[in-house]
Amino acid sequence: MYLSNLFTNPDMQEKYLDIFTSSFLPLVKGALYYTIPLTLITFAIGIVLAVITALMRLSNVKFFRGVARAYVSIIRGTPLLVQLFIIFFGLPSLGVTISPFYSAIIGFSLNMGAYNSEIIRAAILSIPKGQWEASQSIGMTTAQALKRVILPQATRVSIPPLSNSFISLIKDTSLASTITYTEMFRKSQEIAAQNYEFLLVYSEAALIYWMICVALSFVQDRVENRMERYIAK
Repeated sequence: MYLSNLFTNPDMQEKYLDIFTSSFLPLVKGALYYTIPLTLITFAIGIVLAVITALMRLSNVKFFRGVARAYVSIIRGTPLLVQLFIIFFGLPSLGVTISPFYSAIIGFSLNMGAYNSEIIRAAILSIPKGQWEASQSIGMTTAQALKRVILPQATRVSIPPLSNSFISLIKDTSLASTITYTEMFRKSQEIAAQNYEFLLVYSEAALIYWMICVALSFVQDRVENRMERYIAK
């Protein structure tokens, strides 16, 4: 009935077109001003945490390995939404109040750090031991070998899964709407609450998410193809 009226009723078509066009710019602004910056910031912090955690997991110091393993286990074993709620709604009971923006940054960064640490750790472990031995044979210390030889190669290996992680983060940032951070999906909720056209507005938000992910996937393919030029076949 809904679709039948949509395709046969000119007045409804005009109404929906007007809602679609009037909502598009606010949603795009929500993506450009809030969703994408939040994604970039949290992914950058998450990468730093991931590298540190991965190196701790590979450390010979048992304490470091234990701390890193516990961190990864807790974050990967609990839902991201619960983590956001604990930070934003739970910490105030301990006297710690954090704004929605910084709560989102903390929550997403910790989550990305845990998941991406396993990607980076696997990438480092994929480098043949002979690379370590060759580096040490020419006088490099472990730190120098890691910085100059191992990590550059591991970076190339980890780019595809990290790119997928980044694209997933774009979509996951919609969860920030649950802690009142006004990113794109929160903006769509506000618009839909005014015109009550939830299906149309949410579908429009989904379309914009999809367009962003398609663009990022295209960039990812170009980067991967460029990296393959330096791989011996």
